[in-house]
Amino acid sequence: MIIDPLRIFVTIVENKHSSLAAEELYLTHPDVNSQIQSLEEELGSKLIDNTSKHLTLTQSGEIYYGYAKQILLLQDKAKQEIKQLSNVVTGDLRVGASYTIGEYILPSVVAEFAARYPKVEIDTAIANTQEIIHAVQENYLDIALVEGEVDNSDIMIRPIMEDEIILVVPNQHPLARLPIVTSEHLQDQVWILRESGSGTRAFSDKLIKEWGIEVRKTYVFGSGQAVKQAVTAGLGIALVSRCIVKKELNAKELKSIRIKGKRLTRSFYLIGSKDQETASEAIKAFMEHLFALEATSWKKIGKKGLDI
Repeated sequence: MIIDPLRIFVTIVENKHSSLAAEELYLTHPDVNSQIQSLEEELGSKLIDNTSKHLTLTQSGEIYYGYAKQILLLQDKAKQEIKQLSNVVTGDLRVGASYTIGEYILPSVVAEFAARYPKVEIDTAIANTQEIIHAVQENYLDIALVEGEVDNSDIMIRPIMEDEIILVVPNQHPLARLPIVTSEHLQDQVWILRESGSGTRAFSDKLIKEWGIEVRKTYVFGSGQAVKQAVTAGLGIALVSRCIVKKELNAKELKSIRIKGKRLTRSFYLIGSKDQETASEAIKAFMEHLFALEATSWKKIGKKGLDI
């Protein structure tokens, strides 16, 4: 069976009129009717009830419409994938990421993309969230992934995945003996924080303020790696992305403590130029690669980045 009758049939159903379908497909009305008649003869069943004043599908037509739509969608998908084989994506791509994403997620994302598009030259940059946002605004980066809230009307901002924030403490810390803590337990503690401009720092500052926590002392470090090492060494407690301490938690080098009544999450965001009409094929391909990743794929990528 050739595919054209399927497309004609689906177009008739969606336009609710054979004449409108003929116009859309640049066919004559008799040609459309002839194709549908041939299709019905091949199937041995009427698809359209011609006795009704309005277009009505028979029971066979209802069934066939569902399958015809699926067949046409698969055909279009196959054409796109075949087209990608012949249209090789090339060019330069400048990708940025904030530290948490850049150190633990971006390498696997880039590796998968590079395997699919080997002719794209990729440069990566890792900095804190505010620095990455500025680099995108100034066109130093084509596209980037950042953590925390982004409030800039002059760039594209799209949520790409959810990240869980957890409280981690040294194994010998008094809080480590508790199965669950409240905001009262967190009063007068020593906190390990990221530097200003970091998405994780903004998240921690916001929660400490919202919970009315009195902080005894803070130590500030410029990367997630340094923060978790400081906590492991017994310097203080910290709020961190779960993805950066998976290895240490499994090795029991530090402990995660539940906070009563709270599951802390934030979004990771894809940012770039608002003018996506002029984006290069390399940028468009990278965006499609990101959006094709389901939630389970993101989790697997995070695990790869942690060498678990």
